[in-house]
Amino acid sequence: MINIPRLDINDAYMLIEGARKHANEIGLPMCIAVADDSGNLIAFERMDGGKAHSIMISQDKAYTAGAARKATHEYNAANTPGNLAFGIHTECGGHISTVGGGYPVLIDGACVGGIGTSGGLPAQDMEVSQAGLDYFFANK
Repeated sequence: MINIPRLDINDAYMLIEGARKHANEIGLPMCIAVADDSGNLIAFERMDGGKAHSIMISQDKAYTAGAARKATHEYNAANTPGNLAFGIHTECGGHISTVGGGYPVLIDGACVGGIGTSGGLPAQDMEVSQAGLDYFFANK
């Protein structure tokens, strides 16, 4: 039997809280998603004013980060014409995101889930997701 650590609902809420606080600080309504280590959605929040298309984008970023155990911007660097990974964004029904803003949640070197945000520029999404992670680890 394999025991696999995963985020629980309270962990997901804490990640969302940290991301939301930072999004409010920078005045940017976001969609914030948290997935488990298989990429399945645990929790989601669309802040007041969050863009409708950002709902799926944030969820795809969390899916990618959790299931692939890799930040979405890392895929972006590899997803260029001529590289062997070009086209990765079309895999898994188009749910692999190569846009910055998705990060794996790593505890003791193990990926336990992912967080994804959408609503700003990729750099802003990355900043908000990182704030969610920072808040989570500061309060865990």
